[in-house]
Amino acid sequence: MDVTVGRSRVAGTARAPASKSYTHRAILAGGYGRRAVVRDPLASADPAATALAVEAFGGAVDPGDDALVVEGFAGRPQVPADVIDCANSGTTMRLATATAALVDGTTVLTGDDSLRSRPHGPLLEAIESLGGRAWSTRGDGRAPLVVEGPIHGGEVTMPGDVSSQFVTALLMAGAATDAGIDVRLTTDLKSAPYVEVTREVLAEFGVRTERTADGYAVDGDQRYELGAGEYRVPGDFSSISYLLAAGAVAGDGPVRVEGARPSAQGDAAIVDHLRSMGAEVDWDRDAGVVSVEPAALDGVTVDVGDTPDLLPTLAALGAVADGTTALVNAEHVRYKETDRVAVMAAELEKLGAAVEERPDALLVHGGDSALVGTAVDGHADHRVVMALAVAGLVAEGETVVHGAEHADVSFPSFFETLAGLGASVELR
Repeated sequence: MDVTVGRSRVAGTARAPASKSYTHRAILAGGYGRRAVVRDPLASADPAATALAVEAFGGAVDPGDDALVVEGFAGRPQVPADVIDCANSGTTMRLATATAALVDGTTVLTGDDSLRSRPHGPLLEAIESLGGRAWSTRGDGRAPLVVEGPIHGGEVTMPGDVSSQFVTALLMAGAATDAGIDVRLTTDLKSAPYVEVTREVLAEFGVRTERTADGYAVDGDQRYELGAGEYRVPGDFSSISYLLAAGAVAGDGPVRVEGARPSAQGDAAIVDHLRSMGAEVDWDRDAGVVSVEPAALDGVTVDVGDTPDLLPTLAALGAVADGTTALVNAEHVRYKETDRVAVMAAELEKLGAAVEERPDALLVHGGDSALVGTAVDGHADHRVVMALAVAGLVAEGETVVHGAEHADVSFPSFFETLAGLGASVELR
């Protein structure tokens, strides 16, 4: 499906979708327990893949009114009856791989073309070091993966600069082992706020974790149990970033976004980044409302080591800002649904942006850019699709984004929401 975005102005109030990251973790935490109700979950393809994984391990996930009812496997996942298809969800693949290490038997996991290109080697090696068996059928650390358990816990050493999801997966599984898991990192952890998201969710489910001198640890023999029986998913700041960016570059008055409750999400940094660029942003944390006024923006340097999902949004903002926006410490952003550094460079160039791609950085020279609408490719990546749509709001003429349906992965109502704010949007 294509979307045509015309040069237009936006204003008004929108509501953020629920957080994909929190939804994944809450569904699996419910699976590790006996029963949980997950309120306000994100209803999209990626969390649905995690729900199917929970069911494959012996649980059940049933939709209710604005909630999911999770009947768990009580820390003892069963041997799946079939291959677990994680679709396009890297989070599902990593979380389910560690869960599979608890199974007294063999689990096979796979996914779509994009997911089968993503690296899982450090997690497979960690499972092996904990006494399980785990390998890639192609011998390259990429899916399809085969995992044999059960592991009983222990100490594991692994790099932190590939994916924080490996740490998340081991912490979640570790609570269900006999001895717990002590994860020692040999390199600085990239995307560290996502581990804090995990720890926040685990605490809600009664699971204790700790930050150690060189990593993270979780005690074993813990029970996943919600004190009130319910968990409410917060709004998603990765998704909020596109709405705030649209308001900053194409506002015709303030754009207000509801559902912006404080949490451990690193992508809340978009508020500070926009302020640094010159936008007027107000965040009422108590009300959970963030608003932005349109402004002339200046280029900034942003370290995206902890916030890789903001790179597409910041790149689009940089194409409109005066001066250069440098997105640095970005090498790990190449291992997402796409190589987002290369893809954003290529697609923004099509629109007329002056960009410079480096191994670990993307430089966008907004002062040398003049955006003109044309056909661009979303590369089956939800974040690329939405970032290019934001750029289309200020490009001369019309911008056609191929693969618009992939926005459904994290923000199913994105184009409807954008149109509701006044944007010229046509889906075909």
